[in-house]
Parts: sequence; structure tokens; C-alpha cells
Amino acid sequence: MNGERKYPGVDLAGVLLLAALLLSGCGFHLRGAADLPFKSLYVQAPPTSLFGTQLKRVIGSSSKTDVVAEPKAAEAILQLLDERREKEILSLSGAGRVREFQLRYRVRYRVVDQKQRELVPTSEIVLRRDFSFNDEEALSKESEEALLFRDMQTDAVQQLLRRLQATKLATS
Repeated sequence: MNGERKYPGVDLAGVLLLAALLLSGCGFHLRGAADLPFKSLYVQAPPTSLFGTQLKRVIGSSSKTDVVAEPKAAEAILQLLDERREKEILSLSGAGRVREFQLRYRVRYRVVDQKQRELVPTSEIVLRRDFSFNDEEALSKESEEALLFRDMQTDAVQQLLRRLQATKLATS
């Protein structure tokens, strides 16, 4: 080219200004700290639950809610009723070997107050991921499966946190 612009009259500053106006008008903003409706929360989970541990850490670090060690000191009690990892065969090859699995991660929970009144009835979060499988890559596929379950666990923690934000406290 001979130094001419492809679009005369359109400069970079104008394009950037237009992009900034469009972004500010769409309502986009970063997700801030979780604003839970209770001042203190007790998480009732098995001591070996990685989900429970991660949830306590996220609530403690990203909200103003205190995670307490005793249910008597809590305004609300989150009861983790069940946490499951499931694996199901989706498809087989012509030789009868597994080609594809579906992984499922389930968490059942409920939230009660000090007087055992339900704030959130028994609810479930279910996440699914499909992944291909190859016998020749069994070790790497085991690692991939573990990573997918860890990713689903993190997603479930974030979903539960958003659901807790929508919880309404019972009036005395």
C-alpha cells in the first residue's frame, strides 16, 4: 500500500471510544465479593469432604460472612447431605471397548436456621462432563478424569455460593 488508510475518517481513538461506550452500556462488571444474607454460617460436612473444605475457604475469603466452628454460634447452618462422583459409559467401539464416558458430580444440601427452620429445602447441584477414552492412554485419561472432577467441584462451590446469596432469612 502507499500509506493510505483502508477506512479514511475512522481513527483508532474513535474505535476505542466506541468500544468503551458499548461495554459500559451493557452492564458488564466483574463479580465482586459474595454478599451472603447471614453474618455467620456453620458448614456441616464430613471432615474428609474436599467440597466442604473448599466451600469454607471460599466463603471465608470472598464474603463478609464468618464461617464458625460450632453450629450454636451460627445464624444459618449449611448441611451437606451427599456428595457423589459418578461415571457412566456413553459409547463403545465396535470391539466393545469404552470410547466415551460421562462424569457426574452431585452435591445435595439444605440450609436451616438455629431453630431448624428450613431456609433452603433439600436441593441438588448436578454437573456433567463428557470425555473420550482410549485404552492406550489410560494414565493420561485418569489424570484428565481427576482434573474434570476437580473442575466440577470448583464449579459446584461457585454455584452453591450464588444460591446462598439468594437465600431469604426467616423472620422470627
